[in-house]
Amino acid sequence: MNALMAEIQQTGVETGTLALWFLGQNGWMVKSPEGRVVAIDPYLSDSCNPSRRGLDLARRVPVPVAPEDLAADLLACTHSHRDHADPDTLRPCARSGRIGIFLGPGDTQAAFAEAGIAETSRRLTWPNHVTELGDLRLTGTFALPTDSGDLTHMGFVIQAGDGPKLWITGDTAWCDLLAETGMKHAPDAIILPINGGYANLSHWEAAELVRRVAPAQAIPCHWDMFADNSCPPHMFQASLTVKGVREAYRKPVHGQRMVIGKP
Repeated sequence: MNALMAEIQQTGVETGTLALWFLGQNGWMVKSPEGRVVAIDPYLSDSCNPSRRGLDLARRVPVPVAPEDLAADLLACTHSHRDHADPDTLRPCARSGRIGIFLGPGDTQAAFAEAGIAETSRRLTWPNHVTELGDLRLTGTFALPTDSGDLTHMGFVIQAGDGPKLWITGDTAWCDLLAETGMKHAPDAIILPINGGYANLSHWEAAELVRRVAPAQAIPCHWDMFADNSCPPHMFQASLTVKGVREAYRKPVHGQRMVIGKP
């Protein structure tokens, strides 16, 4: 068994916490106290390379787990871009039988179907829709699409029982409604893109979102995978410092367990 998947399966999660592992880009594994496992946007291939626009989108982060070894009760995609609903990850996952449910908004459903995922295993979700799985609850959140190719972007607030709320924003452009969404859900931790390329949140906009929503922890993502779509995470930390919320910064390490608790 892959070492990371073995660790995830063997890790016990204390009541009142969530455990998570960074897979790179916006890829995450989240585990609940009851042992439920959710995979978010796993990009476990090099399918974005070569780029049709001539960008350097070669994978820079080692694949932490082969797609056929990925195991989760639920795999959720925030939107249909290849680095989030990756066909070269989804196809082996569909064949392996190690994923219980594939969840995502409108345009991801076509990606699921093209990957050979059975209709009985596909679930549609949308902002404000709630999906329950054992002690886990995933609430869909608003995200502002970053291009016209997919207008069904969204994020998720993940919570186990009365434990901490983890908001994974997904790819999103800035707007006031995004901040209003965050304040409504009052997350204890936010995972958000900081790269600023191609309409995503910049490190400055991401810091402003953190300032307005006021989580205890702010975890940057989408900064590491591609040379032509990246951002040094210390720039996010610097922006948080200028905004007066530097203490929220928490940098993830690929494949290393993090624990999210209430402040």
